[in-house]
Amino acid sequence: MEKQVLESSVERTFQYQDSLPSLPVPPLDESLSKYLDAVKPFLNQEEYQRTEDIVKKFENGIGKELHQKLLERAKTRRNWLEDWWLNVAYLDLRIATQIHCNMGGPGPYIEHCWPPKDGTQIERACINIWHTLNFWDLLRAEKVAIERSRDDVLDMSQFRMLFCTCRIPGVTRDSIGGYFKTATEGECPSHLIVLCRGRVFAFDAIHEGSMVTPPEIFRQLTYIQKRCHSEPDGPGVAALTSNERTKWAELREYLIDLDPKNLTLLEKIQRSLFVVCLDDSSPHATPEDYSEVTRLGLTGDPTARWGDKSYNSIFFSNGTCSAFCDHSPFDAMALITMLAYAEKKTLENEGKWKGSDKVRDIPWPEELVFTVDQKIIDEIGCTKELYFKKVSDLQLVNYAFTSFGKAMIRKKKLHPDTFVQLALQLAYYKCHGRPGCCYETAMTRRFYHGRTETMRSCTTEAVEWCKSMLDPSDSNYERLQLMHKAFAKHDKMRKECENGKGFDRHLLGLLLTAQEQGLPVPELYTDNAFTASGGGGNFVLSTSLTGYTRFSGCALPMVHHGYGFFYSIRDDRIVVTCSAWKSCPETDAEVLCRTVFQCFKDMLQLTVAAQL
Repeated sequence: MEKQVLESSVERTFQYQDSLPSLPVPPLDESLSKYLDAVKPFLNQEEYQRTEDIVKKFENGIGKELHQKLLERAKTRRNWLEDWWLNVAYLDLRIATQIHCNMGGPGPYIEHCWPPKDGTQIERACINIWHTLNFWDLLRAEKVAIERSRDDVLDMSQFRMLFCTCRIPGVTRDSIGGYFKTATEGECPSHLIVLCRGRVFAFDAIHEGSMVTPPEIFRQLTYIQKRCHSEPDGPGVAALTSNERTKWAELREYLIDLDPKNLTLLEKIQRSLFVVCLDDSSPHATPEDYSEVTRLGLTGDPTARWGDKSYNSIFFSNGTCSAFCDHSPFDAMALITMLAYAEKKTLENEGKWKGSDKVRDIPWPEELVFTVDQKIIDEIGCTKELYFKKVSDLQLVNYAFTSFGKAMIRKKKLHPDTFVQLALQLAYYKCHGRPGCCYETAMTRRFYHGRTETMRSCTTEAVEWCKSMLDPSDSNYERLQLMHKAFAKHDKMRKECENGKGFDRHLLGLLLTAQEQGLPVPELYTDNAFTASGGGGNFVLSTSLTGYTRFSGCALPMVHHGYGFFYSIRDDRIVVTCSAWKSCPETDAEVLCRTVFQCFKDMLQLTVAAQL
C-alpha cells in the first residue's frame, strides 16, 4: 500500500470511522480447512492423519458450539476481536515488553539531509520535533489524509494513539492511557518529555496559543543538555519500564506510596505528546548498513527511553536518530505515515529551518524530580544490569540489498512482498534444512478497528519450490512453474486475510470463548501440530513488510530459536532487518540475511534463465 499524506484534504481523518464494516467471523469449515493446509509442511503422513481426525472431531463437536458463541459475541460488537487481542497479544504479557515486544527503526536522514556528524544532535532534533508537532496539529484538525487500499477506506483509529498515549503497568494486566483529543473533542495535552542522562524534563509545545518553533525548541533542549552535562546524572527512573511487567507495576506502586508527588510526575509522562530521548551514543550508520543505529534504537540506554510510551524519538550525539514505540496501541504502518510526513517536510526544506530566528520568552523546561529512596536506587541498578545482560545477547543486522528493488520485481510481474517472503523461505530451508513456520502480518484495517491477521508464509507450495531449488536434477522450467504456484498461493492468502478470511484470529477467538465459558482447552490446541506450525506464538520466523518508504523497522524474535525479519521495499533496494539471539547455537541473523540476499538474486536469475 503506497503512502499518501495530503495536508489539504476535504475529508476529515476520522469521518468514516462509523461507517466501516464490522470485523466478520469466517465460516468454521473454511478456517479449519485452511488450518489443515497450513500444518501440512510440518507433519509426516501419520501425524497429519491424526491432526485431521482431531480437526474433524472439533468441527462436529465443541468447535461448532464455540463458533456459535463467537457469532453471538460478534452480533453485539463491531470488532469481536479488539479487546481480546489487546489483552492476549500485549497487556496480559508479563515478560519485559520493552525488550520483547516494542518496535523501532532508524531515521533514513543519513541518506540525504543529515549524514552522521558530531554536534548536530540538538539542531536536528528540534527540526524533527517541529515537523512531528505539525503532524499532531494536522491530526487534531483531522487533516491527515484518510488511507485507502485500492478504493477501500482504511480504519484510522490507530492514529489517535501516536500521541499522548502510554502503557500503564498492572500487577496482572496492563492498561493503556490515551489522552489525545481532536480539536472538536476538546483540550489535548501539549507538553513534551525530554530524557537525558537519567533525568526527566518537560516543556510545553504551545506558547500563548501557537506552536514553539525550531529555534525555541533549540533553546529548550540546549538548556536541558547544558544542565545534564554539567551536573551529576539523575537516578534513571525510566529504566524501570524495562522490567518484567508485574515487577514494574509493584515498583510503580512503591514509588507512589513513597511520595504522592511521584504519581503526578508519572501521569505527566503518561499524558505527554511523546518522549524526546537525548542519547549519548554515536552509532555508526551508512545507507547500506544501519545495524548499529537500529540495535541501539531498540536496545540502547534504558534510562534514556520510556519503554511504555507510544512514541520515543531518540536522537544520538552524532545526529542519527531512531523511533522506539510500545507496540500495544498501534501497528507500524500508522507510525510510518507520521515518520514519512516528517521526512518529506525535512527534505523539502533541505534539513534546515527557514523561518524566523526570533525566540519568545517562553518558560524554561521544568525538571521532574522523583522522590527516590535506597530501595528504588538499588532496584534501578539491578534493572539496568539485567537489561544489559539480556540485550547483549541480541544479534541484529540491518542491511540494504542494492542490486535491485520493487521496480525490477514489478517488471517481472511479481508481487514484491511475496518475492521477499519466498526468498526468506528458501534461505531458511538452505540454512536449516527444513521448512520454517512463519508469521507475516496482514492488515485488516478495512474493518472497524481492524489491526492484523496472520499470514502463514510457509505453504506446501513454497516448500515444494524450495525443494526443487535445492534439487540439482530439477530443470529451471520446473522450478519456475513451482515458484509461480507458490506466488499465487501467497497472493491469494494475502487477499483472504485482508478481507477478514484468515484463520488464526478465528482459532484464537474459539479458544478464548472456551476459556471464558470455563471449558477445557480443546484437543486441537494441545495437539503437537498446533505448536509445530507456529500456533500459540511459536513462529520461528516473525516477519512483516514495513511498507515502500525509506523507513524500515524491527522487533525481536518471537521464540528463542527464531528470527525477527522485517523489510521495506524501495524502487532500487530492499532493506532488511534480521534479529536472533546469540545464545541460540542454531540461529545466525547475519548468515540468514546474507542467504536471503543470495536468494533474491537466484529468484531473479530463475525468471531470466527459464525463458532462455
